[in-house]
Amino acid sequence: MRLLAIALTGLLIAVQWPLWFGKGGWLRVRELQQQLEAQRRANDENSAANKTLAAELRSLKEGREAVEERARLQLNMIRSDEVFFQLVPNKNAATQKR
Repeated sequence: MRLLAIALTGLLIAVQWPLWFGKGGWLRVRELQQQLEAQRRANDENSAANKTLAAELRSLKEGREAVEERARLQLNMIRSDEVFFQLVPNKNAATQKR
């Protein structure tokens, strides 16, 4: 009787082991679900960034204002009917404050 109980316990452990720790076991499934959720969050973030870039691209293709803004900020360009003022800091005032 005791030998039968030990044999059944061993058999139960042998059957349960792959279920918990095997290749397709519960622990592995849980780990894969966590990885899947992390990847979905990353995909959502990338999708939002793609939507922002698509809107900016659409604005650059369709509107003149976006192109002008880029030209001003990145290339320091101005229109022909505008006047450009550049303020240069006074070197003497900077040394006197020290």
